[in-house]
Amino acid sequence: MTNPSIGRSIPRKEGREKVTGRARYVDDMTLPGMLFGATVRSPIARGRLRGIRFGEGLPWNELTTVTAKDIPGKNSIVLLEDDQPCLAAELVNHAEEAVVLLAHRDKYLIEEARRAVQLEIERLPAIFSIDDSLACKEIIWRADNVFKSLRVDKGDVDAALAEAEFVVEGEYETGAQEQLYIEPQGMIAEANGRDGVTVWGSLQCPYYVHKALAALFALPAEKIRVVQMETGGGFGGKEEYPSMIAAHAALLAWKSGRPVKMIYDRAEDMAATTKRHPSRTRHRTGVTRDGKIVAMDIDFTLDGGAYMTLSPVVLSRGTIHAAGPYDCANVRIRSRAVATNFPPHGAFRGFGAPQSVFALERHLDQVAKVVGLAPDELRRRNFVREGQTLAVGQVVHEKIDMNELMERAFELSGYRAKRERLARENPGSTIKRGIGFASFLHGAGFTGSGEDYLASVAEVEATSEGKIRVCAASTEMGQGTNTIFSQIAADALGLECSSVEVVQPDTAHVPNSGPTVASRTCMIVGKLVESAALGVKQSLLQNGFLREEDGHDAFAGACRLYIEKFGPLRASSRYSPSPEIHWDDAHYRGDAYGAYGWGVYVAEVSVDTLTGETRVEDFVAAQEVGRVINPVLAAGQIEGGVAQGVGFALYENVVWRDGRMINNQMTNYIMPTSMDVPPIRVYFEELPYARGPAGAKGIGELPLDGTAPAIINAVENATGIVVRRVPLTPEILLDALDAAREKVHA
Repeated sequence: MTNPSIGRSIPRKEGREKVTGRARYVDDMTLPGMLFGATVRSPIARGRLRGIRFGEGLPWNELTTVTAKDIPGKNSIVLLEDDQPCLAAELVNHAEEAVVLLAHRDKYLIEEARRAVQLEIERLPAIFSIDDSLACKEIIWRADNVFKSLRVDKGDVDAALAEAEFVVEGEYETGAQEQLYIEPQGMIAEANGRDGVTVWGSLQCPYYVHKALAALFALPAEKIRVVQMETGGGFGGKEEYPSMIAAHAALLAWKSGRPVKMIYDRAEDMAATTKRHPSRTRHRTGVTRDGKIVAMDIDFTLDGGAYMTLSPVVLSRGTIHAAGPYDCANVRIRSRAVATNFPPHGAFRGFGAPQSVFALERHLDQVAKVVGLAPDELRRRNFVREGQTLAVGQVVHEKIDMNELMERAFELSGYRAKRERLARENPGSTIKRGIGFASFLHGAGFTGSGEDYLASVAEVEATSEGKIRVCAASTEMGQGTNTIFSQIAADALGLECSSVEVVQPDTAHVPNSGPTVASRTCMIVGKLVESAALGVKQSLLQNGFLREEDGHDAFAGACRLYIEKFGPLRASSRYSPSPEIHWDDAHYRGDAYGAYGWGVYVAEVSVDTLTGETRVEDFVAAQEVGRVINPVLAAGQIEGGVAQGVGFALYENVVWRDGRMINNQMTNYIMPTSMDVPPIRVYFEELPYARGPAGAKGIGELPLDGTAPAIINAVENATGIVVRRVPLTPEILLDALDAAREKVHA
């Protein structure tokens, strides 16, 4: 057999096609007779739709127009609940909400027509803040504006707070963040009553789109087909929203009888699609004089926007991670996601945890100051250990040593020496330098019984030439799915990765292996791929066509003989619940995740006190992620996540005006460039996880959790300014510095 593939940095499967330009994205695709589609959107945040007027001077008889009354099935984008309409019919609940669809063969005329449609909307009062939503200043969603509320209880928080020697309070906020994938949203659709609906597009979750289209058109599942094209990035932004644009393209195709392409330009993509949920977190922490945390009282709120989308799931992950990797006997977490009249917020890498982890790690630096301990010493005295329990009551069975991981991060970054040196050098300098860190964990896979509910399936098939085809709905969107699936299957069968093909996700040909989200692709679906590959091998062994010691040439011959005698050689694997995982969804207690990734990140910053500019000068990312399948791809996941975290912390400020994003272009939505991203040194600790393929755990979400708090903790170390909100733009920092100077001189 061959050398193991796992642990080797083999080249990306799709890399050559991408760098040579042969990869086909949805906008590269053309169908005969294809029309171009466009969306007419509400200019206001909330109102009653009174009428639609089509301006003069355009050949409206040549255009296909679609409104809510043209929808053959249910006017909703089915996901968790059916509250979000595909097209507004009576009420408009956010700016940029879709009202009218247009299609024409001339893409320039269609844009002119879009501008000529006038929507008559009676303006209604709108809600633009968490406080106004909670106060029910206007009722905009059901009875109380609350999409979902959760509560975690462990021990007796009130009694512990009453007896604590220190009680430290703090409030922290995070803003919206745009996913800013390279390729904007795009779909092509064909649809008719005879053949059903087929869409090709840039998307993460084919079966989400499939489910939404079946309800919208009132068609059986076999009449819906969803094909993922090459996808230029997603980060969660192509999890739920592709169902919307797919629905719009398909409705236009249904009515026109011709294929329809819809590709958003960057401005429309940024204005209309989902973003990271803004958040507010309040902490009350009880601590003893020697630094032991005895109580955590956490109130966590997300701004969900106008419709539910995935807010309950994002809230769930943020809630579970809100108390971090710490041992505390008394924890109370109250959380909720509320409705506002912003466009719906949705999935974004980290999925709620970056918001709550930012608050916790900023707050613990404040706790350390009150107690009189160094930030690392406070953590050291409170890190959870094997056999202890997390906030939701989950016993930690992993052999993680967070103190050791922290020491490794400090060693790589020179944390202690730099902290002492910078404290000596900063006085008198206008450029202040600081160093800070954050400690955190991130669960891999769906929460609790989520994976049981999905019951995901993957399939592996062998050809008569000894080639392997992996069939799964998990999508490649730049993170390396095709490559790691090839490595996992090749390793299970003792083959070279070149012998493995990962089939393009197409609901007509691949089983439902669940969505490509939540750090589950490698750990959960990869394990199914491994099991299915071993199933193929077992079929050959049991029927005498193969021996354990045989090489690749024998494998190819064995496949040919098996297929000649029995027909197709394939095996599938379905997710089976782990008997060790027990989750009580009603009380939000138990084993939230099968495994966690653990991290300690260290950031070094410089702050120009004259201009307010903050630069991240150096960054160390140390994490435990189980077995690393492909070291280069794994390091790339961390580096890319840190870069996004730098943007979350310092640059990416969504500016709203009356519920509309007004900086929806890359000229005025500032994101970090290559010049703004520091050297990132990545370190992996590997503790193999028994239920992961070759011991691997999830990795993709992890780096978003620790980056922002590490950076802002470093800013405080440099300046002494307590920052409680991100992004920390120069304007905000200068205001804080001015306030601090005025306080000194008062």
